[in-house]
Amino acid sequence: MDIRLKNSELTSRLYSLDALRGFDMFWIIGAEEIFHTMSEATHHPLWNALSNQFTHPHWNGFHAYDLIFPLFMFISGISSVYSIDKSLQEGVTKQNLLWKVIKRGLILFVLGLIYNNGLMIRELVDFRFMSVLGRIGIGYTLSCIIYLYAGKKSRVIWFGGLLIGYWLILKCTSAPGFPMGDLTEEGNFASYVDRSILPGKLSRGIHDTVGLFNNIAAIATSLAGILTGSYLKNSTVNEYGKVKAMLATGCLSLALALIWNFDFPINKNMWSSSFVLYTTGWNLLLFTLFYYIIDVKEIRRWAFFFKVIGMNSILIYMSGKFIQWGYTNKGFFQWLSDLMGDPFNAVALAVTGLAIKWIFLKLLYDKKLFLKI
Repeated sequence: MDIRLKNSELTSRLYSLDALRGFDMFWIIGAEEIFHTMSEATHHPLWNALSNQFTHPHWNGFHAYDLIFPLFMFISGISSVYSIDKSLQEGVTKQNLLWKVIKRGLILFVLGLIYNNGLMIRELVDFRFMSVLGRIGIGYTLSCIIYLYAGKKSRVIWFGGLLIGYWLILKCTSAPGFPMGDLTEEGNFASYVDRSILPGKLSRGIHDTVGLFNNIAAIATSLAGILTGSYLKNSTVNEYGKVKAMLATGCLSLALALIWNFDFPINKNMWSSSFVLYTTGWNLLLFTLFYYIIDVKEIRRWAFFFKVIGMNSILIYMSGKFIQWGYTNKGFFQWLSDLMGDPFNAVALAVTGLAIKWIFLKLLYDKKLFLKI
């Protein structure tokens, strides 16, 4: 891993991509807590509704918070195109790139193990193998391999094949004792496979929220980013044409997802094929908005706040396991919490906690120190 980025790398990056990654991480590192604390403080229906959107449905359904994970994978796919193409232009062989991709995927998987289990020695029964970073690593690795060795049309076929294949597997199978095509938490085939072959523990006992088998569909989420990045970088259409095409594709993806939802529910826990299409639609619309404003219209000042976060996304994600941010926050701002008093003291600490993390990332940004895997 390298923690320093050269000036040339900073200027060659797609600004909107770093800003969108930062916008995505913004909610993970504490912004969602502002909505939860405001809901608890006011009990107002609006704040309650917003707070609910920053939770995950237990099984079927979709909340705004469900978009954060697939959006990060989608962004990773777009950036991979620029990284791989740059390396190929510099003369790096596909074989060397393959090993680099595999190495990065393995590092992400290991970081996921550390995030789940810490650095303590645990008994196997208490060890959780699957993780958010592990899924990102798997999706990144396999989608990049497809990009390296498959042509343009083949990549689209891979995308559709993964989604349709996963749907057919789950509709034609089930856990023992359940009817064919059962899609309940205990009865679906993906959860059954995870219970059968994964060592250690699952996050829900009978099901893991980022299991192994449903990576079949999760690869397609990363591949959607690959397809978007390839179109954006290599298409001869002008910028406005690209914006229109991505908007249209995003809307089409949402429509197809809502139709598929009747047979294969939108479900983050199973990472259903309809969930992939639904989140891909929103991902495309969000990315197009950022791309249009930041890179086409070149209105960038507002996005710097998010770029600071996006440039060190893995580092700030992992930091919570090694830095007691809550302790630091109270050390600096307990006085403000006391001044605000009940019930808004928690809101004040939610805001200051987010501010402390941003200042930390800004210091690293100014020193050009970035965790680069």
